[in-house]
Amino acid sequence: MNNLTEQVEDYLRYSQIERGLSANTITSYRQDLTAFINFLKKEHLKTWPTKALDIDAFLAQQRDLNKATSSISRLISSLRKFYQWLVRQNIQKINPMLEIDSPKKRRSLPVALTVDEINHLLDQPNTNKKLGLRDRALLETLYATGIRVSELINLKFNDLHEELKLIKVFGKGSKERLIPISEVALSWIDSYKEKVRDPLILKVGQNCDFIFLNSRGTALTRQAVWQIIKKYCNMAGIQKNVTPHTLRHTFATHLLENGADLRVVQEILGHSDISTTQIYTNLSQKHILQVYAKTHPRT
Repeated sequence: MNNLTEQVEDYLRYSQIERGLSANTITSYRQDLTAFINFLKKEHLKTWPTKALDIDAFLAQQRDLNKATSSISRLISSLRKFYQWLVRQNIQKINPMLEIDSPKKRRSLPVALTVDEINHLLDQPNTNKKLGLRDRALLETLYATGIRVSELINLKFNDLHEELKLIKVFGKGSKERLIPISEVALSWIDSYKEKVRDPLILKVGQNCDFIFLNSRGTALTRQAVWQIIKKYCNMAGIQKNVTPHTLRHTFATHLLENGADLRVVQEILGHSDISTTQIYTNLSQKHILQVYAKTHPRT
């Protein structure tokens, strides 16, 4: 088993150095391949399986653990890439993953907030308090730009181009893109910087390039942003299951409902494939039907 673990570590090093994959992707690969090794250990298999039947047995075990379809799909993807590497390295001659199909994904509509709900949410932070002002600026930025939470926590002040009303973000695969940001969001960021962030930096005596900081003067984590959003959703009495990604969905939905072009939304969100963006058209079509039903005299 040590040999298998060493090969996984070699593969992960290759993925990080040669392919330039992110730390989050490497963590996911390690988690998936470790689960596979643990399965092989229980089955007393000392080499990588060459039969699709053994891979199917592993996937069946994962389904028995009530893993979601998306998790099974990710496992298959991880194993597929790993076996391709094994073959290229002449560690394996047979690739059983060629016989394994990915499960059909049920594409559910993303949760989005209504305009009233998002306005109510944005009004919740007490901006007379330091953390409240930071949280208002943070929420306004998420809704104004549709950026991912990972992009938000990595935002720096030199990424802001206030005179152009643009921000620079680094998305998946470190792809850089410039996207619009509203004057409203910029004004909240400026207020937070002047009244909260700059005094905090002076107090802790240590500079930090990131825009959104915790009370210790260091960058916020993804978990902290999630907790901030949950806190204000509870205060606003919003019953939906809201995550940082929900604000991204809400941003895209509201743009499309107000006539934005799908390609423009794709560019702003940083989707490499427009089919990823097209899920939002279902939501905007629903909005169109509601408007039609309310406004047509013969419905």
